[in-house]
Amino acid sequence: MTPLPRTSPEAQGLSSRAVLAWLDALEASGLELHGFVLLRAGAVVAEGHWAPYAPQQVHHLYSLSKSVTALAVGALVADGRVRVADRLVDHFPDDLPVPVPPHLAAMRIEDLLTMRTGHAEDVTGALMAAPDGDWVRAFLAQPVAHPPGTHFVYNSAATFMLSALVERLCGQSLLAFLHPRLLAPLGIEHARWVANAQGIHLGGWGLHLTTEGVARLGQLCLQRGEWAGQALLPAGWMDAATRAQVPPGDDPDSDWAQGYGYQFWRCRHGAYRADGAFGQFCVVMPEPQAVLAITANVPDMQGVLNHVWTHLHAAMGAGTCPEDPAALAALRARCAGLHLPLPAPGAVWNGPVQPATFVFEPNEVGLAALRVEAGPGGCYITFTDERGEHALEAGVGEWRESRTTAWPVSEEPVLARAGLTHQGELHVMAVWIEAGFHWTVAVDEAAGTLSLQLPATMGFAGRPLRAVRAAPNPAF
Repeated sequence: MTPLPRTSPEAQGLSSRAVLAWLDALEASGLELHGFVLLRAGAVVAEGHWAPYAPQQVHHLYSLSKSVTALAVGALVADGRVRVADRLVDHFPDDLPVPVPPHLAAMRIEDLLTMRTGHAEDVTGALMAAPDGDWVRAFLAQPVAHPPGTHFVYNSAATFMLSALVERLCGQSLLAFLHPRLLAPLGIEHARWVANAQGIHLGGWGLHLTTEGVARLGQLCLQRGEWAGQALLPAGWMDAATRAQVPPGDDPDSDWAQGYGYQFWRCRHGAYRADGAFGQFCVVMPEPQAVLAITANVPDMQGVLNHVWTHLHAAMGAGTCPEDPAALAALRARCAGLHLPLPAPGAVWNGPVQPATFVFEPNEVGLAALRVEAGPGGCYITFTDERGEHALEAGVGEWRESRTTAWPVSEEPVLARAGLTHQGELHVMAVWIEAGFHWTVAVDEAAGTLSLQLPATMGFAGRPLRAVRAAPNPAF
């Protein structure tokens, strides 16, 4: 992989103090970023990751994946394998309901790209609940209430169908198709995409890339599909994908009301972006020739963008800025020392902690019980739900990596550490390092209780799940 050029912010017309002010604003707002890479004129001017997140780790991009799926469709259009005016039903003749409803028959590839399929609501849930697991047939079976091309509904199932289309036309998965066409030329070495039970990559979510990988994709978009002198995508496709195919809404202060393209959102200030739940961003700013990639776990995505416009975009001037060695040194030290404000690991216990199983009251995440076993060598947690048992390991006072299926359903890497609080409670912090969220387990052995704090971004702010110690020899 050819490294991206790296320089000071001042060399690209941005003061280090402006970047420091942006970091201060994020911290003051309580916004939990995991990583960022800021490019200007193709050079990295600032970057950082909040420990325990690290530059080499991939991060779930959630709906930012949609924009990458659209790039794959653009490559197929460039090859002449598909047209945006093609009817969807013509590519899936064996999966259609009988008879084919007229609105479904009229649905075009462009309607999927612009989220104007004609559905009255997002039909992704119906796909995931399909009894036979056939998401393509489930999508084609859904009622289409409006004429396609007339009614915008953000619909992850539409993007899944674009992924299924790529596989149908190419005979290979979305990621396998993208690797030689885009990812390898861009130097993106670490990528994975979650698939459904049919083996079709989800398209609308599920892509995992490093933060720098997101930045490289953004730079490709900024350069209208060109990279290192090679046209990886037609400039005309990039122009069409990133302009407002769906007209803007009524709120001039919202970055979600500036129009929608081919799986890209328009932004204020002439910018556009790919984005995903919980603050995954690839913001492309054509006028100042800048790209900002962010991975995060935030409930207030608009707040993140507000700080971008106030502290970064507004400070980007032409030419260079006067050198400011003190500010540059402070910025580099700040970026090197970024870390999440997680609780301290706590004291280390000398002997084993009495193993115990704790039983939850009925709850919305379906957890039934949690077993804790701890000794000098580590702490071992076993979650029980309707799917079975899911284990993870925690280091004693230090991060330890293991893999678990506790959440989500697929196996995920998790970093965890355990220690004792000043009150003698066992405290375990578990960070789903790719999914981008963390859980906290606190055991009060004297009271025989356990609390599990789930992510605020999942709606659990201030609402821990509570459990009580089970009787000896529980049936878990």
